[in-house]
Amino acid sequence: MFTVIPCVDIQQGRAVRLFEGDPERETIYFENPEAAAKHWTDLGASWLHLVDLDAALGNGNNYDIIRNIAKEQNVRIEVGGGIRSVGAAKEWLEIIDRVVIGTAAIDKPEILDTLLGAYNPERIVISIDAKDGFVAVKGWKEITNTRATDLAKRVSKQGVTQVIYTDISRDGTLQGVNPEPVKAMRDAFDGTLIAGGGVATDADIDLYETLGLSGAIVGRALYEGTISYPRASRS
Repeated sequence: MFTVIPCVDIQQGRAVRLFEGDPERETIYFENPEAAAKHWTDLGASWLHLVDLDAALGNGNNYDIIRNIAKEQNVRIEVGGGIRSVGAAKEWLEIIDRVVIGTAAIDKPEILDTLLGAYNPERIVISIDAKDGFVAVKGWKEITNTRATDLAKRVSKQGVTQVIYTDISRDGTLQGVNPEPVKAMRDAFDGTLIAGGGVATDADIDLYETLGLSGAIVGRALYEGTISYPRASRS
């Protein structure tokens, strides 16, 4: 079943979307992230993708807001943004369904080994965010010399079964999906692959499904109503 997962990006206590990941180019969709989460849950979302942008960028955190959402909403939740230690991941896994690890997959691969040894692999998701084929880290502020496809192959060998791939150059732009890097990721990673970045219409969702992905994380297109929802989240 292909699943559209609404994204709630939280910056300075508000639900926003960033243009190409730039924190200076934000659009505020909800002043209250809890209201955003409830909105999508009420529409039948089975999963929510919550991102603490402040934690990712080293500008504080929105832990209390995310914990409240996890407590109040009857929906499965994955959380990403600034989770760069075993302790932080374990703390989140006490209250949410799965954690999304990004920077640490590059900087501290041993963290993955520890978490995969302690939890069901389905609870550990690796976020591979890339620009021009190379992985970006630390809130997308730094572009590494690691190719996204190489990282996908490496974490697969470590036992990772789920990857989220984001095309930074398309994220939050409503420009539509660039299929080539998504195809390359599908070829590089045999597990569950979810993608985001650039979804603008139902055709982009159809493209992801045709390429063999399991789901799409969608923000701006959902908030602005340019794709059908909840219809698009059905198989």
